[in-house]
Amino acid sequence: MGPPEAVGRVEAAPARERIGTTPRPRAVLLLACCAHFVHDGFADILYVLLPVWAREFNLAFVQVGAIRTVYSGAMAFFQIPAGLLAERWGERRLLAAGTAVTGAGFIAAGWTGGFASLLLVLLVAGLGSGVQHPLSSTLVSTAYETGRRRAALGLYNFSGDLGKIAMPAAVGLATAAIGWRAATTAAGIVGIVAGAAILLVLIHLSTGARAPAGATPSAGGWGIRDGRAFGALAAIGMIDSGTRTPFLTFLPFVLIGKGLTTAGVGLALGLLFAGGAVGKFVCGLAAERIGVIRAVILTEVATTVGIAAVVGAPLPVALALLAPLGSALNGTSSVLYGTVADLVSADRRSRAYGLYYTITLGASALAPTLYGVISDLAGVTPTLLLVAALVLVTVPLALVLRTALAAPAGT
Repeated sequence: MGPPEAVGRVEAAPARERIGTTPRPRAVLLLACCAHFVHDGFADILYVLLPVWAREFNLAFVQVGAIRTVYSGAMAFFQIPAGLLAERWGERRLLAAGTAVTGAGFIAAGWTGGFASLLLVLLVAGLGSGVQHPLSSTLVSTAYETGRRRAALGLYNFSGDLGKIAMPAAVGLATAAIGWRAATTAAGIVGIVAGAAILLVLIHLSTGARAPAGATPSAGGWGIRDGRAFGALAAIGMIDSGTRTPFLTFLPFVLIGKGLTTAGVGLALGLLFAGGAVGKFVCGLAAERIGVIRAVILTEVATTVGIAAVVGAPLPVALALLAPLGSALNGTSSVLYGTVADLVSADRRSRAYGLYYTITLGASALAPTLYGVISDLAGVTPTLLLVAALVLVTVPLALVLRTALAAPAGT
């Protein structure tokens, strides 16, 4: 990812705020990428399972949206607590435990008998997954404190999309072959194993431990050095996430309505997420050449056009459009992502990342239920067209972000 416009105007963290680099930063980055792969994979296999659960438990669209909301809402709720707890207990124990809890939740989901029990176990799984983003981001930022941090965070961001490609496709195929209960249980076992591996590797790397007793933080509060820029950044992220997740939640129903099978939905989502992974690289490079604001506007306008085209096109054309749509759909997050670390002090990153992810994931959690109500009233197709239109709200917000970043820090 390229540096955002005018980030250079934000004051660099003083030397006293900087944490020493990790002796093996690449190993830390690889570990964080693996954690991101697993957790994003868990979050997005829900999109494959939602139509299956809707048939199994005879769910309305609002209940389908509620499932997504409960999982994402639990993730969003635990972002800030995870960041605060990491300052006291260290990242490695929380990250390992959260990964194992998420895996256990999906194992339990394979044994549920109805809507209420499914919501309960996914609530627990979502809470466990809430540790990943703030803690992994902090581990990478710390490991590359004086190195190529933005490039490292870009690779970390990309790794989550690989999980979104591989795990939904694998679970979709496994569901068709052995049933959704066995497929979900197998995915949960992967989470348990990953949690144990995270703990052992971070101990071996001697990183992610709790801060030394008596250590004094260099900044109070959230450690945000430019409130205007951070607020504008979070607002764009909130709108972007709050339109992306409803589209992903109800896209399978549109594709099934066009004649696609459950296994085909998993592969279709794999195409979408593959495009998203590419988009995170391409849009990051584009931001370096044309600037953050222009890149944001281009990706959001392309997202609007792409969603409308996929909804209205016949199945073969819709499938062909999924990969390029994915590039635009996920590209914005890559353009903006690395800016968070530039706007906060080093020793408050866990809580600042927690705050940012709470805002963006909170929007993504609430949106599916809201759009589920609209889908029950008006149908899925009109709802997704509304989603496409609302994506454009980020365009004027991008102009506000440009003004905020153009101002000197601290004003």
